Formats: sequence, C-alpha cells, structure tokens
Amino acid sequence: MTISNLFNWHGAGKAIRKKHRIMKKFILSAGLALLMMVAVSAGAFAQSSEIPPYKPQSQELYNTILHMDSVYFTAYNNCDMDTQAAVLADSMEFYHDKGGLMTSKKDFLAAIKANICGKVTRVLVKGSVEVYEIAGFGAVEIGYHRFINHQESETPSGPGRFVAIWRLKDGKWQLYRVASLHARG
Repeated sequence: MTISNLFNWHGAGKAIRKKHRIMKKFILSAGLALLMMVAVSAGAFAQSSEIPPYKPQSQELYNTILHMDSVYFTAYNNCDMDTQAAVLADSMEFYHDKGGLMTSKKDFLAAIKANICGKVTRVLVKGSVEVYEIAGFGAVEIGYHRFINHQESETPSGPGRFVAIWRLKDGKWQLYRVASLHARG
C-alpha cells in the first residue's frame, strides 16, 4: 500500500465514521421523537379517560338551548330570514376560522341569503352538545355540526366544532356570539 492509498483509505474511514455518527444521531433523534409521541398519546389517553362524561347541570336549560338551536337552524336550513333575524342579537358577532369575523347582523344575514339559502344544510351531530349557564347573562353551547353543500355533494362534511353564546334578554333568548371552527389538521 502506498502512502497515497493509505491517505485515501484514512480519508474514507473518516467519512465512514462521520456518516456513522450522523446516522447514530438520526436514530437517537427519531427514537426520542417516537418516544415523545407515544408519551403524548398515552398522556392524551389518560387525560381523556379522566374527563367525566357530560351531564347537564340543568336539564331545563339544556333543553331550552337545544330548542333555540333547532329554531335558529331550522330557519337557516329553510331560508327563513325573518326567524333568523329575530333570533340573532343586534350586536351579534360571528367568528369563522376560514371566513374571519362578521359583526354586522345585516351583512351576516345578507351573506347567508346569498351563499347558504337553498345550497347548504346544517346538521347537528347528535349527542355532541354541552350547555353551561353563564350566571346573570345566558348560556354557552358547545358542540359539533356538519354541513351538506348540496351543490357539491349530498355527503355531510366532517364534523366541525362550534361555540354559541346565548343571551337571555327581556325573557327572550338571542344568539349573541358564535365561533365556528372547521379546520382539519
């Protein structure tokens, strides 16, 4: 073996050892990442098993809010703009993860009339709703809903989370704030 060949072999050895160190770091990093994913999954499972099933604090309030949800969305699904206007608070706010914020009741109703009427149906996911009293104000409704875009398919969308704040004003329930979240990760 010549000095030149020895030098090349030694250089090759360095390159091999460097690749070996890089591969070892990669395997350790991948193993650590996998371990973290398992730990997070196990933690999420443990956490979800610790959360008790929902039971309404007030069955009367729960029934009232589900009724109001039905009144509003029956009107929404049937393009009954007068009923929608009557249920929506004048100072309503609608937050949508894709569409942004709407604070004008007039603009909100116009958007529904132009984009929803006769085209989209909202379906509440049965058993998904939770209702909590907001003392001295009203209630919060949290649940899942799906939408059927009749122009694209008769298949409902995947479930999207919603949060509705209902205000009890002068003995009348009003849909005051709504956040509708449909992003899928």
